[in-house]
Amino acid sequence: MANIFSSLKNAYNLFKHVDFAKLDALSKKVDLPKMVETISNLDDKQISGMMKMMGGGSGKKKELPPIEGDFYHLGDEALKDEDRALQLKVRAFLEKEVKPIVNHYWNKAEFPFEIIPKLAELNICGLTYKGYGCPGKSNLMEGILAMEMARIDTSISTFFGVQSGLAMGSIYLCGSEEQKQQWLPLMQQFKIIGAFGLTEPEVGSAAAGGLTTTCRNVGGKWILNGQKKWIGNATFADILIIWARDEADNEVKGFIVKKDNPGFAVEKMQDKMALRIVQNGIITLTNCEVMEVDRLQNANSFKDTAKVLQMTRAGVAWQAVGCARGAYENALEYTRTRKQFGKPIASFQLIQNHLVEMLSNLTAMQTLCFRLSQLQDQGLLRDEHASLAKVFCSLRTRDVVSKAREVMGGNGILLEYNVARFVADAEAIYSYEGTKEINTLIVGRAITGFSAFV
Repeated sequence: MANIFSSLKNAYNLFKHVDFAKLDALSKKVDLPKMVETISNLDDKQISGMMKMMGGGSGKKKELPPIEGDFYHLGDEALKDEDRALQLKVRAFLEKEVKPIVNHYWNKAEFPFEIIPKLAELNICGLTYKGYGCPGKSNLMEGILAMEMARIDTSISTFFGVQSGLAMGSIYLCGSEEQKQQWLPLMQQFKIIGAFGLTEPEVGSAAAGGLTTTCRNVGGKWILNGQKKWIGNATFADILIIWARDEADNEVKGFIVKKDNPGFAVEKMQDKMALRIVQNGIITLTNCEVMEVDRLQNANSFKDTAKVLQMTRAGVAWQAVGCARGAYENALEYTRTRKQFGKPIASFQLIQNHLVEMLSNLTAMQTLCFRLSQLQDQGLLRDEHASLAKVFCSLRTRDVVSKAREVMGGNGILLEYNVARFVADAEAIYSYEGTKEINTLIVGRAITGFSAFV
């Protein structure tokens, strides 16, 4: 009798949870008795697998691991608490203030000037310089912040790198004490915006051997003639560092040129496919007058220019890391939410293979740049160290962004999915601050003892 009541109770509980309307509809599509018999013959493992495929399982939502591009937790280990807090503060600013607007400005090839005062409040400009209102922090910290910026948008990172690195760095390394006192505190607060003019329409990689922009000293002032191209921030900069070849001794000298100097003109470059937020300009100098007081007093040859480039080349390698990290993290998030064949594409073997390859490249880039910044902080950085990082990271970034676009399918070319920008911007990183070929020859000369430059 007890068995009968138990069976009736089980039957009641079963019928209580059965939707007979759906069961009737199902019976018209399949051989229901046969399906029940087949399922009843499955073992526990097979039933568990079937329930997972059907989205069943325990009934609890699967808790996914956090999306983290720093897989080896290098930032956690290397930074002091106050620097880690600064990193997270900058990240929060970028997530809140930059990420929501960046696609709009990138698409229109315009600059979001409203973020400049907010950037100033972070107090990170001229991060590694000592004095002049600058924070005096490590090169490692500067690299990590460059990565954080490029993780959201490489154009914003480039704007910051031109201001804090190339323009301020030229004055910090090559200026007189009076010039440093005059310009660096204002630039650190973004009250003065700077640009850096080295590249020319016909002179890119050959800058070390033959600038066509000339300067000559006439009665205590300098007359500059020539053109500069690809000059970031040029259209709205207050001052521009212009490098020119002295007609008297054929050496390269540097000048602080103000936007209202007689003979100075700038035109915005149009139709770029990368770094569209960066306002690149073509500068024309026509008997442009610069007073001796505005000549960089400690810039007397291209070797002095190269000191600035060596310092900032490490930052470009970090930018490559940020570009790759942004693409990887956005692609990973997409694959975990995008469903095909009834489940997230992140659960597919081939997608996981792409993701792991991306993460491997990204992690290798991060560890290389960490060591590079350590060498810089120890005063051991050489040209070939910075060049190797630029070569490797810009190459690997291309691989990462390509796979990020691939796992997203057609959506990977749409701005709204936050990977298309990284794909395009990686091409600019690949070329500026020294092409792969030039940086390769710098490393090649260091390891072989032979120069292969023309």
